Amino acid sequence: MTTTPRPARRTLLTAGLGVAAAATGLAVGAPQARAGVAASGSKVRNLTGPAETGAFAAPWTDLGIPARCPNGSLFFACGDTFDGDHMGASDWRAPVGLRASNPDLNNLVIDGAVGGSHAVGLVPEGHQNNTTAIPSDVFTVGDTMYMHLMRGVLYRTDHSDFWRSTDNGETWEYLCLWPGDQYGGQFQQKTYAVADDGYCYVLSTVFNRDVDSDLLLHRVRQDALGDPNAYEPWGYANGAWGWGNYPTTISPRRRWGEICFRAMGGQYALTWLNMAPLDMRAQIFPLPTSNLFTTPEQTMIVPTTPGNEGGNAVASPYGGFIIPGSTFADFHINVSQWYDDQNYRVMHYRVSGLAS
Repeated sequence: MTTTPRPARRTLLTAGLGVAAAATGLAVGAPQARAGVAASGSKVRNLTGPAETGAFAAPWTDLGIPARCPNGSLFFACGDTFDGDHMGASDWRAPVGLRASNPDLNNLVIDGAVGGSHAVGLVPEGHQNNTTAIPSDVFTVGDTMYMHLMRGVLYRTDHSDFWRSTDNGETWEYLCLWPGDQYGGQFQQKTYAVADDGYCYVLSTVFNRDVDSDLLLHRVRQDALGDPNAYEPWGYANGAWGWGNYPTTISPRRRWGEICFRAMGGQYALTWLNMAPLDMRAQIFPLPTSNLFTTPEQTMIVPTTPGNEGGNAVASPYGGFIIPGSTFADFHINVSQWYDDQNYRVMHYRVSGLAS
């Protein structure tokens, strides 16, 4: 069955949607984050495309947020997904789940999908009036997987919702939702770092690359992830930072693209699509509450034009999600690309030279 394609994401990116986002604002005199030395990078392979994932009716898809399943395989939560001879042609689904049975980062190949030969939508989403369900994170705590979705017309988030799976991502159970205007929209896009202290630490922004946003921090006990009231903000009040204060930005206000927050190697890593200037960046720091205003921002991926790609230069990059099994010395990310209806995919990149 053919469905009506959604409005071009490239059009939305360049035109903007004019969504207002209220903000707590930066503290007067707050130092700006320091630029770090650029890391080097190289493409490992395409993870999706007609040759790679066409067998699962998913030749055209993006994001590919990776998580290690309880059974040890890798799961990739993908966004707007289509079949047919070009991106947007037919059979619109979002989100879908692709799989790699072998988690070896030196031989990472997608060889399965939720739904088998036809990757199915993981949650109900009819795309009425061009709404969609875009994943911002998927992660695992013990034997349970969790997925966070942003719902509504692209970059006009009506609400975000939260789901869990106890069968390695095959089926998903609804848990809760947050209104799209919470904290002035700055709780729409969320990413979760699973710590060893019983908490998940949650970073959030507006989900609209044309809108300046704070970066907010919350924590939530791992046994209360589905309870919106259990999310405790980190903020500055009465001369001190503390949990339970109204949330205050922990990083310079900017236009954020996709964000990914992970606990790894005894530290924390944040990667994101930076919009001005356009590149992908990383910060590595010891604690969720570390000062990101002064933590160096390290460039991983830089933009280029089609036909001039090489090394860490990518045409129309976005995403940048950390692949499980990465170390700071051998860092792997999924990078999405979209610049026409034949170039819409997820790619595996290796990054080296990050300072940790």
